[in-house]
Amino acid sequence: MNRPSYILKSSCADTVGIVAAATSFLADRGALITEMSHFVDDEAQKSFLRVKFEDDADSDSGLRKLIDSYRRKVGERFGMRFNCIPENRKTRTLIAVSRQDHCLHSLLHRWHDGHLPIMITGIVSNHEDQRELAEWYNLPYYHYPIEKGKKQEQEARLLALFEETNSKLLVLARYMQILSAHACETLAGRAINIHHSFLPGFKGARPYFQAYDRGVKLIGATAHYVTTDLDEGPIIEQDVVRVDHTMKATELEQLGQDVECTVLNRAVRWHAEHRVFENGSRTIVLRH
Repeated sequence: MNRPSYILKSSCADTVGIVAAATSFLADRGALITEMSHFVDDEAQKSFLRVKFEDDADSDSGLRKLIDSYRRKVGERFGMRFNCIPENRKTRTLIAVSRQDHCLHSLLHRWHDGHLPIMITGIVSNHEDQRELAEWYNLPYYHYPIEKGKKQEQEARLLALFEETNSKLLVLARYMQILSAHACETLAGRAINIHHSFLPGFKGARPYFQAYDRGVKLIGATAHYVTTDLDEGPIIEQDVVRVDHTMKATELEQLGQDVECTVLNRAVRWHAEHRVFENGSRTIVLRH
């Protein structure tokens, strides 16, 4: 009989014996390691470890005992920040969107096909445009319009919804509103945004048309954690495609949107698989 699978994720100051201590702890309790990734940031002198293993801790109380034991025997010794999560526990995710729907369509398709290990708690928007799509997937849709002078109240409703639905991740799938400093701090490490990263000089709603006018040769996208510095949070994933002068602005837009979808899907999946570590203004992504 297959035993439950867990993911141990830890980080601490680098020193001798971290991996040995973690693996010995698991071996001593009869756990079977099925996947392990380890990285040392030499400049920051920090160690990052992700271990997937099978174990007999097949209940919430059993998991709590495992975590307490690991803390005493390994965590406290190395001053670790760590967590241990059942692999089959899907990340509760709230998706925020405005009028552009390409990223939302892609996320929902990947989720519906079982390729994203998330549980969608709802879709929230400042417009009604995506309600029909949400209902097709049988998902709750929350329309929180932004009335003049009441943006702060609308954002408070969004944050309250995040807590009420017990969400652990907010995905800004082309949500065209800037979050306040309070919201960014509240959601630190729990909110992912997507934007057209390789068009930094082109602001506004039609960046690909501005890119066309400038004759760019590359377009791309960046998925990052949200911080108070607009579009400058720790980067999780990036990608680009090469373009040339023969392409029309609408073609650039389509290619750019395709890249946005791909990059956002990867970032959400890696976050939900507990592969992403924040490391100052950077991230460490243990993909393998």
